[in-house]
Amino acid sequence: MLTRNCLSLLLWVLFDGGLLTPLQPQPPQTLATEPRENVIHLPGRRPHFQRVKRGWVWNQFFVLEEYMGSEPQYVGKLHSDLDKGEGTVKYTLSGDGAGTVFTIDETTGDIHAIRSLDREEKPFYTLRAQAVDIETRKPLEPESEFIIKVQDINDNEPKFLDGPYVASVPEMSPVGAYVLQVKATDADDPTYGSSARVVYSILQGQPYFSIDPKTGVIRTALPNMDREVKEQYQVLIQAKDMGGQLGGLAGTTVVNITLTDVNDNPPRFPKSIFHLKVPESSPIGSAIGRIRAVDPDFGQNAEIEYNIVPGDGGNLFDIITDEDTQEGVIKLKKPLDFETKKAYTFKVEASNLLLDHRFQSAGPFKDTATVKISVLDVDEPPVFSKPLYTMEVYEDTPVGTIIGAVTAQDLDVGSSAVRYFIDWKSDGDSYFTIDGTEGTIATNELLDRESTAQYNFSIIASKVSNPLLTSKVNILINVLDVNEFPPEISVPYETAVCENAKPGQIIQIVSAADRDLSPAGQQFSFRLSPEAAIKPNFTVRDFRNNTAGIETRRNGYSRRQQELYFLPVVIEDSSYPVQSSTNTMTIRVCRCDSDGTILSCNVEAIFLPVGLSTGALIAILLCVVILLAIVVLYVALRRQKKKDTLMTSKEDIRDNVIHYDDEGGGEEDTQAFDIGALRNPKVIEDNKIRRDIKPDSLCLPRQRQPVEDHTDIRDFINQRLQENDVDPTAPPYDSLATYAYEGNGSVAESLSSIDSVTTEADQDYDYLTDWGPRFKVLADMFGEEESYNSDKGT
Repeated sequence: MLTRNCLSLLLWVLFDGGLLTPLQPQPPQTLATEPRENVIHLPGRRPHFQRVKRGWVWNQFFVLEEYMGSEPQYVGKLHSDLDKGEGTVKYTLSGDGAGTVFTIDETTGDIHAIRSLDREEKPFYTLRAQAVDIETRKPLEPESEFIIKVQDINDNEPKFLDGPYVASVPEMSPVGAYVLQVKATDADDPTYGSSARVVYSILQGQPYFSIDPKTGVIRTALPNMDREVKEQYQVLIQAKDMGGQLGGLAGTTVVNITLTDVNDNPPRFPKSIFHLKVPESSPIGSAIGRIRAVDPDFGQNAEIEYNIVPGDGGNLFDIITDEDTQEGVIKLKKPLDFETKKAYTFKVEASNLLLDHRFQSAGPFKDTATVKISVLDVDEPPVFSKPLYTMEVYEDTPVGTIIGAVTAQDLDVGSSAVRYFIDWKSDGDSYFTIDGTEGTIATNELLDRESTAQYNFSIIASKVSNPLLTSKVNILINVLDVNEFPPEISVPYETAVCENAKPGQIIQIVSAADRDLSPAGQQFSFRLSPEAAIKPNFTVRDFRNNTAGIETRRNGYSRRQQELYFLPVVIEDSSYPVQSSTNTMTIRVCRCDSDGTILSCNVEAIFLPVGLSTGALIAILLCVVILLAIVVLYVALRRQKKKDTLMTSKEDIRDNVIHYDDEGGGEEDTQAFDIGALRNPKVIEDNKIRRDIKPDSLCLPRQRQPVEDHTDIRDFINQRLQENDVDPTAPPYDSLATYAYEGNGSVAESLSSIDSVTTEADQDYDYLTDWGPRFKVLADMFGEEESYNSDKGT
C-alpha cells in the first residue's frame, strides 16, 4: 500500500507540474489541472464558436502490474476545456484493451483497469480518446492517442535457460583455470530498478571451483586436482536478482565438471618377477604368456609399449602389446628344445607411448620387470635331418635302384627307433618304395621323363615306442633325361627357290626340335647328307646358333627341267649318346619377279600364255581333258577291231596273249613280259626301265638275280612274280598278264609250242579252206605264206 501511494504521488507531481511531454509536438498552451488527480485536459473552444488553434493535451498513464485489489485500479482522467460540467460532453475510449482491459466513465472521463496486467506479457497499451457532444453526436475535439504503460514489479526470478551444464578441465590445472561461463536470464524490466540485476554465487562445489558474481565464469580454485583421486564434480550455481539483496528472487542450475586425463603417471609392474612355463612343443609364433604393467592414466595416456631388454631371450622370444587389455604378450620366435636348454631369463621394459613434458621432471616414465621361462619336456615326434629332400634319377633306370635316403631321429631323452612310410595319398601310383628301417628310396617302376619329369610325394616317420607321434617331409625327385630321341627339323619341311636365284643365296632358315630335355648349352649341328653332297644344287650353311640356312649353289633353276628338288639335311645334337637324323626338305622351283616375290610355282603355268584369267585356264584344261578322253577312246576301239586281224598272223598266237581291261599303255605293256624269256631263260633284259610309268629320280635300278641254266619255267615265273611284288616300278594293278603252263607232270606232255622242234614248214593249213567262208581270210593268208616258202626253197 505504501508503494502504491508513493507511485500515485509521483504521477501526480509529474502530471500536475507539466513535466511530461506529449508524444506529438503541440503549441504552448495553458493546462487546467485538478489538484491531486491524474487528469488529461482536452483543449476546448472559445464562446461563439471562434476557432482557436488548440489541441489535445495529454500525457502517459501508468498502471501497476499484477494488481490484486478488490476494486478496479484507477488509471487517470480525461477532461476537455469545452466541458463546463453541464453534462453535455461524452468521453469515449478506443484502441488496445479498450472495453476489455480499460473502461472510461463517459461523463467524468475517469479511466480504470478492470483486470490484473502482466508487463512481461504486454508492457504498454496504445489508446485513443474522443470528446463528443451528447446532443449533436459530433466530436468536440480531434481524436488523439495516448499510452498506458504497465509499471514493472519484481515478479520473475532469474532462470538458466541452457542448464544443466557439462564442462571439463584437465587435471593438475593451476588455480584460476577457465572451466565454463553460465548465464541466467531475468524477465523483469532491466531499465527499472534492480529487478533484473543478477548476481552469481556457488552454493555447492567449494573449495574446488569459484565463480565470478557478475560474469558467471567458473574457474578452478584448488591446484593439482588429480583425476586418479576424483574425476567427477557437481557444482550448484545460484543467480539472484535485486543485486543479491535481501528479498530478491533466485534461480539455480547444476554444472557437472569432469577432470580430463593427462599423462602424469608412469606405468608400473605390480611385481618384479614373472614366472612362465612353456612346453617345448609350442609352435613358432604362439603366445606363451602375458605380463602387465599398471598405468592409472586413461586412454592414450595409458597406452604401454613393451620391449625385451637385450640379453638371454632377445633372439628366442618377442613381446607385443594387446591393444584391448594393454598387456604384454610374449611370443615364441624360435622352437624350444628341452634337451638343449631348460630355462630362460630376460627383462621386459614397459613405457608410455605419449609423454607429457610437464611431468618428466618427476622421473622416467617406464618400469622394468624380470621374466623367467621354464621349458617343459614333451614327447616329440621324430625330426628329419632336412626340411626338404631333393633327388635325381635317370629315366629308364632299372626297377629297384636306390636313388637316395631320408633320415629322422628321436631327440627326446629316451630315444626310440624310427619307422618310415610313403604317404599313399601323395604317391598313389607307387613309382617308388622306401625301406622302413633304413629310409632308402628305390624305384618301383620304369620312369619316363617325357611322361613325367618330376615326382613330389611325402614320407612319414613315426616312433616305434609311440606310433601316433609322426612327422612328414616332402620328397622332390627330378627325372633326368637320357638322349634317346634325335633332333628333327622344325617346320617348314618345304620351301621354294626362284628360277632367277643366284649362287650363295639363303632361301630358307631352319631350326631343330628335340623331344628330349635339352641340357643348358646343347648345340645342334646341320650338314648335308653324304649322298647329296656330290655336285649339289643346294647346300646347308650352319650358323652355329642352332639354326642353319639353305643356300643355293647354281645360277638359276628351270622348272621345265626339274620342278622339285629333295635336299637331305642331317641334324646332330650334342648330348650323350649323340643322336642324329636325316630330314628331307622339298624345294620347289617357282617363277619370281625381279624383287624375289614368288609369282607362280605350278608346272602348267609354264606353257600357258601370260594374262589369262583363272576361268580361262580352267576352260582350256577342261577342253584338253575332253580331247584326251576322245583320243584314248578312239585308240581303244581301233585296237578292238584289229584283234581279229592279229589272229591270222603266222606266229603262234598262243605264245603271247595280252588281255586289256583299260586304256592303259597299249602295246608298250609287252615290254614287261617278253615271251622270249620263256623260250630262253638266258635272255634277260637287264636294267630295262618301264615306259608306262613315271620314273622316280631317287629309285635305283632294280637288281635281278641271275637265272641259272635249265631253270624250270614255273620257278622263273615265281621269281619274277616276287620281284614285281616288292618292286615300286611294277605295272599298275589294272595290268593283267596271264601265263598258261601245264607243268611237267602231265601224261599227255606239254601242249605248248614252246621249245617245239617242228618248223613252220611242217604245218599244213589246207584244212582252213574246209572251214567255210568265215575262215577264208586265214586260209588265204597261210596259203600265200606256204607258196612263198615253196618258191623260196626253189
